[in-house]
Amino acid sequence: MSLGWDIFQQMERLRRDMDSFLGADAWGWRTRPTFRWSFLPGRAARAYPLLNVGEDENNVYIDALAPGLKPDSVNITAVGEQLSIAGEKPVLGEGIQAEAYHRNERAAGRFVRTIALPAPVDQNKAAAEYKNGVLTITVPKAAQAKPRQISITTD
Repeated sequence: MSLGWDIFQQMERLRRDMDSFLGADAWGWRTRPTFRWSFLPGRAARAYPLLNVGEDENNVYIDALAPGLKPDSVNITAVGEQLSIAGEKPVLGEGIQAEAYHRNERAAGRFVRTIALPAPVDQNKAAAEYKNGVLTITVPKAAQAKPRQISITTD
């Protein structure tokens, strides 16, 4: 097997194949139409709500962008290292027939989003707040997940 320019030709062929697969041409332009993500059943249900997840030494923080929700329609479950947010976003303008819309970009319906948390949590002490369209969830880390100072003994 020779390792001359042949390896570079193989790499170039692989790049072109990947570009073709991903829908981009040699200059990075999209050649295939993109599709809009929504949370309707069968259409990327795991993409809603959009989340930010962070942590400090004591807690895990989840901020979920979820405008238009009714807080009593949301169910939050934390078990071990997983958190699930489930609920239903109401339809706006319920009196309007689907055929009468000129544009309808705000999806509605049931959703479930389950994510892996960065550490085991104590679900009994979790708290949630919904304000200005943002659902903020604070879940304390389990005792075994918190950092612990180890003392050093000397003779």
